[in-house]
Amino acid sequence: MSQNIALITGSIAKMRRYFLIILVLLVPAIARAHDSRPLLIQLNEQSNGVVELSMTAPASIPKGDFPAVSLGPPCTALSAGAPGQRLRAVYKCEGGIAGVEVDIVWPVYNPSLSALIRASYLNGETRTALINPAETSWRAPAAESFAGVSSSYFQLGVSHIFGGIDHLLFLGGLLIIAGSIRRIVVTASGFTLAHSVTLALVALNVISVSIPATETVIALSIVFLATEIARGDKTTLAWRRPVLVASAFGLVHGAGFAAALGEVGLPQTEKIAALLFFNVGVETGQLLIILAAAFAVFTLRRFGGILTETMDIRRAEIAAAYVIGIVSAYWFLERLMSAVLVV
Repeated sequence: MSQNIALITGSIAKMRRYFLIILVLLVPAIARAHDSRPLLIQLNEQSNGVVELSMTAPASIPKGDFPAVSLGPPCTALSAGAPGQRLRAVYKCEGGIAGVEVDIVWPVYNPSLSALIRASYLNGETRTALINPAETSWRAPAAESFAGVSSSYFQLGVSHIFGGIDHLLFLGGLLIIAGSIRRIVVTASGFTLAHSVTLALVALNVISVSIPATETVIALSIVFLATEIARGDKTTLAWRRPVLVASAFGLVHGAGFAAALGEVGLPQTEKIAALLFFNVGVETGQLLIILAAAFAVFTLRRFGGILTETMDIRRAEIAAAYVIGIVSAYWFLERLMSAVLVV
């Protein structure tokens, strides 16, 4: 029995070593990464077949490369603005939004940006779609369906977690502190349950939160975990009960997920389906990241024996903690200034 326990303990220690190697290898990319938001396109159907088009591009796009967004036939332009970071135009579309095609033309090149399209129908329905950078057009569907809403919002949830580097860094920090398999399962479950609660409450307008303040606290939560990892004091609450920290900050991260969902909006006829499958998409994205890390661990375990055996776990923890802490501290200060300016 004691031999089995020792074997399991040794395996966990090796897995932790592999995870730290992967994290150390990835931190340069993490440090360069920033909050990547998609191109936001909105269609608002008004009476008599009038459709208002608006586009907001991320500030990271260089001047001169802002896309030209327009509606194709049978729509005719009543007024059209010049391409820029923000664009507004009004069209006359026989039959309203249903069947209308949105065209996206980049004057130079698309800097790998997806486009998030939101169509608001005259009857109150809202349809959303996330198209990848290779697509340059999208046709508005005629009516909502459970299958369509479920698929669309599931994709939104997955894409959000893959683009949400701050959420992934927080989860990675929790896994380092949790250590054992049982504690990792409990900690991840606490994080999931907590952010699912606030995601639902905020998305359904049961409670309201300040988005800039929420994003600021999310960055602060990563700074907190990086500090705990760097200190390595196993007597603190974060090390002894990581599930409590995961649950507490998970409530804040859930509000952050709801903020992303708020940019898209919920369909009037399928709100519960949209919310449920967006959350399932977020969880699926997290699971895919964990599986990718597990595959990388397996690869290192199979082919990187010398590197993993000679690596000092504690030094790797400190190195990763400092890099993550510096990046998240920068995010915290940047978001804090934005929150202050909003107030």
